[in-house]
Amino acid sequence: MRKNEKDTISDNHRMIIFVGAAIGAFLGSHCLGILEQPQKLSQMDWMYFMANTTIIGGLLGGLLGVELTKKQIGVTVSSGDLMVYPIIVSMIIGRTGCFLAGLTDGTYGTPSNLPWAINLGDGVPRHPTSLYEMLFWVLLWLALAGLEKRYELANGARFKILMVGYLIFRFCIEFIKPGFVFNFGLSVLQLASLAGLAYYYKVILYPSKNLKAYA
Repeated sequence: MRKNEKDTISDNHRMIIFVGAAIGAFLGSHCLGILEQPQKLSQMDWMYFMANTTIIGGLLGGLLGVELTKKQIGVTVSSGDLMVYPIIVSMIIGRTGCFLAGLTDGTYGTPSNLPWAINLGDGVPRHPTSLYEMLFWVLLWLALAGLEKRYELANGARFKILMVGYLIFRFCIEFIKPGFVFNFGLSVLQLASLAGLAYYYKVILYPSKNLKAYA
């Protein structure tokens, strides 16, 4: 990606930011992962911590790690745009693995009578939520490619669109996934998605500020 786009961040700073992103993603993924089933926190030990992860936590934790790292090294420009298409590819690969893992992965959907519902091995047709997510990533890729042909995106806009789009998608799809839900009807991951959307409220309220039509 750096060969095709001008990167205003130096090689050294870019590597430091990657390290910050990795540490933040690791901690965010596992911390939110164990909170996904709060009724099981009494079982928490090192193995339980390592065995529970979530992409939402990885993305939000990685975002926090990047922002803290950039503040320490004095980088003020966005660093996420170059990572968008690699993230999309990795998500598609990852969800392919989730789908092939079946019920053992824990990412399956609730029972469904829809024509495309899939039996993952227990005899119950379910929403193929991993396939839904793979479709979402393909559509997001096409949408971003279309936007970039028509508009000049502001610095950081590509990454913001990815985050906002995925957080909205995950908030919605969690309604058809089994798991712990608070008595007000939302899960931990849905609350985390709402928190992320609140962080990006300007992108939602003022989308035109991130787009400039080509002359």
